[in-house]
Amino acid sequence: MELKPDFAFTPLPSIARPLRFSSVHTAANPLGLLEGLKGTWTGAGFNVIWRPFHGTPPEQDRFLELNLTEETLRFEEIPGPIPNRGLLQSDINMFGLWYLQTIADANIKENGKPAGLHLEPGIWATVPQTDHPQEVPTVVRMASIPHGTTVLAQGVAFQSAEGPSIQDINITPFEIGNPAKLITTFPEPNLSNPSEFRTRPEGLVGIDQAIVNNPNLVLKRALKGKTIKNTVVLDVSSDQSTPVFGGGLANTAFLQGSPNEGPNAQAALVRATFWIETAAGAIADGPDLHQLQYTQTVLLNFNGLSWPHITVATLHRSAPFTVSQGDTLSAIAQRFYGDGSEPFWRTIYNANTAVIGAEPNVLTSGQQLTIPT
Repeated sequence: MELKPDFAFTPLPSIARPLRFSSVHTAANPLGLLEGLKGTWTGAGFNVIWRPFHGTPPEQDRFLELNLTEETLRFEEIPGPIPNRGLLQSDINMFGLWYLQTIADANIKENGKPAGLHLEPGIWATVPQTDHPQEVPTVVRMASIPHGTTVLAQGVAFQSAEGPSIQDINITPFEIGNPAKLITTFPEPNLSNPSEFRTRPEGLVGIDQAIVNNPNLVLKRALKGKTIKNTVVLDVSSDQSTPVFGGGLANTAFLQGSPNEGPNAQAALVRATFWIETAAGAIADGPDLHQLQYTQTVLLNFNGLSWPHITVATLHRSAPFTVSQGDTLSAIAQRFYGDGSEPFWRTIYNANTAVIGAEPNVLTSGQQLTIPT
């Protein structure tokens, strides 16, 4: 997924009136708080999905899939302002990034490669304050899911000088439209009970009961020992009433199922919180590094229940770098961090010891390094 180098949105006619974005939105930073998403992020996470089961015995309507995951999430800025033409109010511009997300199973390999689970192209955009409807500045995520769902989730963005506030979450299904009516009798979430209707043992390596009970615990564990100096929070939902007006889902005919018999597995709601975190580096006086964490819940409706599909991940931003003749770690650190002293070059070395080897002063032309940013 690439844009032509010469592509840029150009509103015709231009939208000249001042627009009311968040306080961090400037001409030099039209993305506002979304600016921190730019770049390529890689890392690991956990995926839980109750999916429908069609087979024997007929009363078994569900299968619990559990995956440790490997993920890459790439964001690129969309050049130019994205025009929206108004009837009830004057026109507005949005500013955004396109992204591509890939998620694979970390345990299960097919032909030596991780088994792919998810592919998602989409857009994040920042939206100014509007009068019709009356809404504060917002952010919106627009996504296409190959399984047959499109998502428009809108919400708010804000920042904090503290670490993320991550709430506990659970995978318990409930009656459609009645979240208080939990169904707690299904045996599949209990890993001590063998089940043919749950991921096979080879796929459960590294998965423990605590994270099945509370998938957000994976995020909390990833924060242990880290000092978070600043957090940008992106909180969005497809619910058309919260956290702001706007949003929705669309499903293919297969997912919607037969009108008189109910859905095969209809995505009914998406809620997601992303935390863009600035973390103190592991080396004293070294560079601050950036971490992206998220938790997402999709409610799948089938057979009278809403079944949580929860995905969480902790990702780190990095930049690829190819070593040229004469390059040193100090020079590379100066280029990326503006400082070539030991805390900075050692950050690069520690991230690339498998490539560089035991001697940090010896780099070879053509080596492919990953620079933490």
